[in-house]
Amino acid sequence: MVAGLDASELLELALLLVAVGALSGFLAGVFGVGGGAILVPVFYECFRLAGVPLEVRMPLCIGTSLAIIIPTSVSSYRAHYARGAVDMEILKQWWLPVLIGVTAGSFTARYAPERLFKIVFVAVAWSAAARLLVARASWKFGDDLPQGPLMRIYGFSIGLLSTLMGIGGGLFANLLMTFYSRPIHQAVATSSALAVLISIPGALGYVYAGWPAAVRYPDVAALQLPFAVGYVSLIGALLVIPTSLVTAPLGVRAAHAMSKRTLEMAFGCYLFIVGSRFVISLL
Repeated sequence: MVAGLDASELLELALLLVAVGALSGFLAGVFGVGGGAILVPVFYECFRLAGVPLEVRMPLCIGTSLAIIIPTSVSSYRAHYARGAVDMEILKQWWLPVLIGVTAGSFTARYAPERLFKIVFVAVAWSAAARLLVARASWKFGDDLPQGPLMRIYGFSIGLLSTLMGIGGGLFANLLMTFYSRPIHQAVATSSALAVLISIPGALGYVYAGWPAAVRYPDVAALQLPFAVGYVSLIGALLVIPTSLVTAPLGVRAAHAMSKRTLEMAFGCYLFIVGSRFVISLL
């Protein structure tokens, strides 16, 4: 028995995580989201089966997701950059506000109640899904992204909310850039670069935030070394990362082969489904 599971249950969980790694890597390439929006709901079920207490289950999911996003987002970004689709000017304006937002999100994660993470996840995922599925031309903030303080506020918000959701920032950057009339292919590519910027300090922040949890729950093996460090599950990351690295470039190829409307519809349906999972949990 390990973490309350016998050998057959551990094998089932391992196979599930390997399959999820392949799917999350593919989605990282297709949508520029780092795969976190699929990893968090699946990790939630895996950690529930492993007996992780409800109070710390969601932050453990998010911290592990951010750690996994590091290599997948790097792979996705390199593939998009090679196609010349990344807007480097936006990255120059956002990198510092995004890092400040990630830091604020990491501190919030240490003290926030478990329900907050779910509420943030659902609110943003469903808002983005509505925007993409309806796709009305009148639903926009302007013809191009703003300059000055508002742009920095956007960067800070992307960093903060991404850290609380366990995603690489692609969800917010995609939504924001399309609201300002940017092509979705460019939004996806630029988001993959933001995922690199968010995932590294975000994962380190969850390591910091999760140290007290390991002390509070000494009998929960999934929170202790060598299975986890802080709110990052090492065993989960090791099972997911290899297959996600293989499939991320395939997702990039698929994204550039789709039409603008097909990519919007696919992303919108995906976000609605994963948001619904946490609505059920909240109710």
